[in-house]
Amino acid sequence: MDPGSVGTVETRYLDLPTPLRLDSGRELRQVRVAYETYGTLSPARDNVILVCHALSGDAHAAGIAATPPAESTRDGFGAAADPKGIGWWDGMIGPGKAFDTDRFLVVSTNLLGGCRGTTGPSSVDPATGRPYGSDFPVLTVADMVRCERAFLDVLGIERLAAVAGGSLGGMQALQWAVLFPDQVDAIVVIASTHALQPQGLAWNAIAREAIMRDPAWQGGDYYGTGRAPDAGMGVARMVGHITYLSAPSLDDRFGRRLRFADDLRYTLAEPEFEIESYLHHQAGSFVRRFDANTYLHLSRALTYFDLAREHGGSLASALAGVRARTLLISFSSDWLYPPAASARIERALAETGKPVENHLIEAPYGHDCFLLEEARQTPLVRRFLNGSRA
Repeated sequence: MDPGSVGTVETRYLDLPTPLRLDSGRELRQVRVAYETYGTLSPARDNVILVCHALSGDAHAAGIAATPPAESTRDGFGAAADPKGIGWWDGMIGPGKAFDTDRFLVVSTNLLGGCRGTTGPSSVDPATGRPYGSDFPVLTVADMVRCERAFLDVLGIERLAAVAGGSLGGMQALQWAVLFPDQVDAIVVIASTHALQPQGLAWNAIAREAIMRDPAWQGGDYYGTGRAPDAGMGVARMVGHITYLSAPSLDDRFGRRLRFADDLRYTLAEPEFEIESYLHHQAGSFVRRFDANTYLHLSRALTYFDLAREHGGSLASALAGVRARTLLISFSSDWLYPPAASARIERALAETGKPVENHLIEAPYGHDCFLLEEARQTPLVRRFLNGSRA
């Protein structure tokens, strides 16, 4: 059948019935989870796919938001013709698409620590009646996954047909297979890694520093003060966005083209080149839809993520208990989450006889390929979920 849309979607909210214990030793009470669903749950309740988002995503993964936000999560990589309020992975979720809603119930949540409906630093602490701010606990990817597990428990979903995601979402998929090996049939890990490499750690550190050095950050307690670290947040987004792209894609899209024809105005502050103007646009758009403290917490969580750390540096040992079939997809120009990381995961799984397949897609757009190359990922994912190798 021809791929279709899931239509108009309303984000819903669920409150966990019990506190959530975290790796830090802290406990979060009254955790709320924002989520959306697409498709129909089977009578056996065995057709659920959990889709996990990347750092700047949210629960709205597919369809058109019933109440479109002022700024879209697809800003910067969506097509100009995309309707307002379209989900960040709409090209992958729906009837006949990679995650086929004629077969599966696809569930997407805003992850723990978020600022788009799930409990995070900007949420009200029930103990004080004020936003958590600087008192919000440090999170790990495992904390996010345990929150997702608790959320699914409330829905009465015991087992997942698959967990899928790109970037930080792929980390969550891997963590699901490690933490809950008997509850996941398959994982789809796209443009992700078992541990961020030093260059990625460095760029994330610079982005966090930009926020925390903004005087308006106020140690994280800026809510209700009339000031927010918008300047630092904007720089963080500029830094982060460049890491998601490749040098060839930037050259092809912008080159050294000037904003004002061939007229250099020789100013210090005003953007002169198209690439500068683009980054300013990205910064402004992101600041209007995202919380700085959420950025800090999620960025720190993905830098902590290292599956091999607790196993003496052995990734094979860390993955020894995995039972899920694994699909890995990487992109040739992604230097932030390079293909070598997927190859290492493949080797570690193969060492212990785990079912795994790894596909490298030649594409020029850098890390953002997982959001841009949907058409090339779709047949790989569909065949994998159908139980056959590509």
